[in-house]
Amino acid sequence: MPIVIGAKQESDFSDPIGMLGDCHRRIERFLGVLLKLASERQGAALSEEDRGALRTSLLYFRESGPRHTADEEESLFPRMRKIGGANIQALLDRIAALENDHQAAEAAHAEVDALCQTWLRRGHLSPAEASRLSAVVEQLATLYGRHIAIEDSDVFPRAASLLSPSDRRAIGSEMANRRGVRSQ
Repeated sequence: MPIVIGAKQESDFSDPIGMLGDCHRRIERFLGVLLKLASERQGAALSEEDRGALRTSLLYFRESGPRHTADEEESLFPRMRKIGGANIQALLDRIAALENDHQAAEAAHAEVDALCQTWLRRGHLSPAEASRLSAVVEQLATLYGRHIAIEDSDVFPRAASLLSPSDRRAIGSEMANRRGVRSQ
């Protein structure tokens, strides 16, 4: 990833909430690649650069996407539920909806991956396949746009203010373990 002067330093496992937000920026970037290729190439032959970008994006969603979901569903959301109370019930209801989004995104990514693997293998997609790929990637863009906005503006700030330092450390440690990294 290129270094950009003045860019925000990415968070580390000592700031798991920040890491979740950083992951959202990567999701947006890799989704942007899928959107661009699907709309501009429309299933036609890809340049080597496009093939590389497509492979990298698919790999990101195949490997990192499930870890991000687990970070939320296995580490963050359960701790938010433990806080409980009427003052965060609306947030907990939103979290339940976000978990449904994860399931929908997983199914859509499976379809996108299959279509893109066909594209890479065959070198092109049929018009029907290209149309379907564009439609599913657009659905993902809509889903992620709403989903990320809720998490970035509501869930993550509330989590940062409500979770104890020990909860945040535990989340960071669990996130590191999912990635095979020793946390500090």
